Amino acid sequence: MAAELHVELVAADRSVWSGEATLVVARTTSGDIGVMPGHQPLLGVLESGPVTIRTSEGGTVLVAVHGGFISFADNKLSLLAEIAELADEIDVARAERALERAKAETDAGAERRAEVRLVAAAGGR
Repeated sequence: MAAELHVELVAADRSVWSGEATLVVARTTSGDIGVMPGHQPLLGVLESGPVTIRTSEGGTVLVAVHGGFISFADNKLSLLAEIAELADEIDVARAERALERAKAETDAGAERRAEVRLVAAAGGR
């Protein structure tokens, strides 16, 4: 079994992250899934949620992902997201304002996106 897998995370407008990892955890319509080297091939639909990438160097990359697809084959994992934001790119104050606005307007989709941004920015907690 290989010790790492190659990950490509792209959004509709840009390449977000690419590199080697030992584990990727993402939320799909079937629930949360963890992908490690040697995982069985898969194809799934991503839900809004944080994606955690454990890099081969021992670091962690957190990303707020909103919709898209996940695909794994031959130790290559592709995450094709509608929107994806690295945790350190998220403006927490702006996300908090968006969350309050979404709650006031009872917009469940916008509320979920703002919550995911805040979770990713807080380190996945």
